[in-house]
Amino acid sequence: MRAYLGLGSNEGDRLGALREARGALERHGVPVAGASSVYETAAQGRLPHQADFLNACLAVDVELGPEELLDVCKTVERELGREPGGARHGPRPIDVDVLLAGSLEYCSERLTLPHPELTARRFVLEPLLELEPGLTLPDGSPLAARLGSLGEQRVERLDPL
Repeated sequence: MRAYLGLGSNEGDRLGALREARGALERHGVPVAGASSVYETAAQGRLPHQADFLNACLAVDVELGPEELLDVCKTVERELGREPGGARHGPRPIDVDVLLAGSLEYCSERLTLPHPELTARRFVLEPLLELEPGLTLPDGSPLAARLGSLGEQRVERLDPL
């Protein structure tokens, strides 16, 4: 199954953290099929007064179910210094989110797919659409159509991941 992950960091060596997360995912059996560029973005959410984030998206090909993929993502976060239980949308050394998993719609206490904030975040949509311009939600609606409704969220493309 082709899945898409979002990476983010706004503490420490932000670019190094994104690159380490990519390598750690592969070491944990999650092969990376593609990576977007790195984007610098302003913090979103309730804690806006924090350092800018670096974000990127990965396309991965896995045979894992959604919960197992989430487990790997959380393991990678812990390995790279993220402590569980921090402030929601707060500063963090690394964030690894499952955004989409094929055409799967899924909901549990731990995970909702597609990611519930996917279409509200330019810093997710731009790198996702860089990876696959024709990407759609499970209902078939194109993600590119959602970009125009996101207003002026600052997203600046930097270097390759």
